[in-house]
Amino acid sequence: KIKKVDPEAKLPSYAHAGDAGLDLFALEEVKIEPGAIGQVRSGVAMEIPDGYVGLCWDKSGLSHKFGLKVLGGVIDAGFRGELVLSLINLGRAPYTFAKHDKVMQMLIQLVEPVIIEEVVALSDTARGHGGWGSTGK
Repeated sequence: KIKKVDPEAKLPSYAHAGDAGLDLFALEEVKIEPGAIGQVRSGVAMEIPDGYVGLCWDKSGLSHKFGLKVLGGVIDAGFRGELVLSLINLGRAPYTFAKHDKVMQMLIQLVEPVIIEEVVALSDTARGHGGWGSTGK
């Protein structure tokens, strides 16, 4: 379920049949300077079903061509406020979203809850504590 919190909002939509991500759109023009974090109003709120989560991801073209990276991309099922889309501009030039431009995409995915159990030790694995490139190039 989607609610427009602003009548000028464009509803999220799939660009093609079979796409995984729903495109989320800018409500208004927003300019993000290089190195800056920007917030883009979507003008919409969603009702994500219990047991699911909305995961926000980069649009590949915006990420690859302009260095725009999505921040804070977890939308929980209980959230009912406007989706305000947060990005950082890692590129070298300012980027301006025009009204109704695609900003990012959201995947609605099933959540598998886990039970947290505190233990004194964890099981051994072949990898162990290896991280930060420990598996090689």
